[in-house]
Amino acid sequence: MRNYILKRIIQLSITIFIVSLIVFFMVRLRGDPISVMAPPTFSDEQIAALRTAWGFDKPLVEQYLIFLSKAVTGDFGQSIQARRPAMELVFERMGNTYLLTLTSAAVGMAIAVPLGVISALKRNSPLDLLVTALSALGTAMPSFWLGLVLILIFSVQLRILPAFGALSPESLIMPSVTLGVGMAARLSRLTRSAMLEVLNEDYVRTARSKGLNEQSVVIRHALRNALIPLITVLGLQLGWLLGGSVVVESVFSWPGLGRLMVESINVRDITVVQAGLLWFALSFALINLAVDVAYTFLDPRISYE
Repeated sequence: MRNYILKRIIQLSITIFIVSLIVFFMVRLRGDPISVMAPPTFSDEQIAALRTAWGFDKPLVEQYLIFLSKAVTGDFGQSIQARRPAMELVFERMGNTYLLTLTSAAVGMAIAVPLGVISALKRNSPLDLLVTALSALGTAMPSFWLGLVLILIFSVQLRILPAFGALSPESLIMPSVTLGVGMAARLSRLTRSAMLEVLNEDYVRTARSKGLNEQSVVIRHALRNALIPLITVLGLQLGWLLGGSVVVESVFSWPGLGRLMVESINVRDITVVQAGLLWFALSFALINLAVDVAYTFLDPRISYE
C-alpha cells in the first residue's frame, strides 16, 4: 500500500505540473491584464512601468519559471484587484466550496442509494420505471435551471428559504439540493445496476437460504459489495461537484471559490485564476487517491501490493 501511494503521489505531481502549464499559458492568451489595471489616464510610459512592476514584460517562459518556483511554496503572487496574496483569497473561499460539495454529495447519496436499491428490488415494476424516468430527467436537467426554479418557488413564492448569500444554515439548502439532484440521478442508475448484479451472486442466495431476513441480506451482504463501484464513481462525482459549484455559486451568490473564479476571470485577475484552478486540480487528484485507498476498507481482498 505504501509503495502504491508513493507512485500515486508521483503521478499526482506530474498531473499538477501539466495543469500548471496549461493554466499559465491559457490565461495569457489575451495578453497581460495591465490594460485592466491601468486607469484610462495612464500614459504609455506609466503602463510600461506598471507592466515591468508586475513582471509581464519578461518572456513567457521566464514568467512561467518564476511562477512555478513560487507556486511550489504556495506563493501565487498578489491579486491584481484585491492587492492581497492570491492564495489567501483562495483559502478564504475554499471552505465554503468544500462545505457545499460535501453537503451536496450527502444529499445525492441520500437520494440515490435508496432509490437505486428499491429500483433493483422492484425490477421492471412501475416503481422501477418511475425511478428510471426520474434519473433520466435529473441527468438532463441543467443545474443552473434547477437553481433558478428553486429560487422562484421557495424564495419568491413561498418565502421560506433565502435566495442568496451564506448568512444562515438555511442558505445552504437550495445550493446543495441543486447540485445533489444531478449527482443523485447518475448514482441511482449505477446503484440499481450494481445491486442487480450482486443480488444474483451465490453468497446472497446462501444468506437467504440460512434464513436471514431480507433487510439483513440487502444491507449487510448485497449493498456493501455494490458500494465498491459506487465509491469509484462517487470520487469522480465529487470532482464534478467541485466544477459544478462554479455555476451554482454564481446563481445563489454563494461566497465560495467557484464564484471567486468567475469574478476573477471577468476582471482578468490572473494570479487568483491560476491559484484557484490549480487548487481545484489538486483537490480532484487527492479525491481520486482517497477513493483508491477507501477500496481496501470496503473490500479487504483488494490489495495494491
